[in-house]
Amino acid sequence: MSFHREGEKKEAGGGRRGATSGAGASVDGTKRFFFPYRLHSYECSSSRPFPDYSPKKPTIRDSDFVHQISTSIKQRRLEPLPRVLKPFELHFKPDHFIWVLAKIRNDFSLVLGFFDWARARKKISLEAQCIVAHISIAYKHPETAHSLIRDLLMGRNLDKFSVRHFIEQVIYTYKDWGPDPLIYDIVFQVLVRAWMVDEARSFFHRMLNYGVIIDVHSCNFLLTHLSSSGIGNALKVFGEFSESGLCWNTASYNIIIHGLCMVDRVKETHTLLVEMESKGYLPDGITFSTVIDGYCRVAELQTALDLVEEMSVKGLNPNAFVYNSIIVFLCKKNEVVDAEKVLRQMISNKIGPDNVVYTTLIDGFCKIGNLPDAFRLMDEMRSLGLFPDTITYTALIGGLCQSGKIDEAVRIFQEMGLKGLAVDEIA
Repeated sequence: MSFHREGEKKEAGGGRRGATSGAGASVDGTKRFFFPYRLHSYECSSSRPFPDYSPKKPTIRDSDFVHQISTSIKQRRLEPLPRVLKPFELHFKPDHFIWVLAKIRNDFSLVLGFFDWARARKKISLEAQCIVAHISIAYKHPETAHSLIRDLLMGRNLDKFSVRHFIEQVIYTYKDWGPDPLIYDIVFQVLVRAWMVDEARSFFHRMLNYGVIIDVHSCNFLLTHLSSSGIGNALKVFGEFSESGLCWNTASYNIIIHGLCMVDRVKETHTLLVEMESKGYLPDGITFSTVIDGYCRVAELQTALDLVEEMSVKGLNPNAFVYNSIIVFLCKKNEVVDAEKVLRQMISNKIGPDNVVYTTLIDGFCKIGNLPDAFRLMDEMRSLGLFPDTITYTALIGGLCQSGKIDEAVRIFQEMGLKGLAVDEIA
């Protein structure tokens, strides 16, 4: 069964121009952190080397004190670390932490224990915290590094100078205590999460000077954040980072396409789809479903249907989101019979409809006064293990009242209460 309705003709050419290619990956609205295996780097004759690490040198007295501490830590066995370090607490200074760290860096559990002890006593510098983050990544504990960096950047009211100083320290300590460029990915992600967008962009370009391009997944994280508050800034970063050497991926294009469609600028996705094709990306279900929904939003159903046909040509099956978009559009146009035909095709393709689809159709039938079909769909909905919610019942109540069946509407209203459903103002 085709999505094309009787009496309609496809546009000349049989499909959407410019939609012959695309890239697909989830439009990730979630704001979770992730740790790519590595960052991409590139060779550039103008790339500057990372700075050499030149820590403060201990005095002879300091060296002896550090030796005592590190020896006590290594030989403590089962004795609690605070008890072992109690004799040194009075004379312990932030500089001692880094010097001791150099002697115990090969034992990550000792590093963390010593770090917790020093931090609890506020005797640890920003430089030292950056070093611990580097060590955590070296020992394959990026989540520890992320937690530390998050606490540094989000746990206090930092001004722009403090953020710049933190970044300087991360870069300064990198060469001797890393070097794993994943640290820069994590810093970038935390800056984005803290809505320090200008700082994140500046950091991206700063790392280019050292021959490092921040991982595309982290840059997608920035695109997602920006597009949530307007597509303009996301588009600006999309172009800016691309010109700087970043190779965007499938998910990147989907984020931008989604943002354009959400503000009814779906026709601007043509350029992006063509660009994707020229760069070797292929459209996936999310690419198509996003654009299809965009055309449904601007009431261009035929174009949306042509894209569904194109999906099939490319070996892609319409997903639930595609069907939902078309059903919602048809119901808004009071073409509920055609909407149910789409539902039947959806089921025949073994894609299970959800509460939203059934409620949309029930509401559509109620609005055209076809209550028998509305109740038929509610029975079908229940038979599939889907339960009507407040919106479903409200639609039925509205349809019954519209048809003058007040007693039946009251019965449905009471049924809502018995099922523990919240009654809204409309009901």
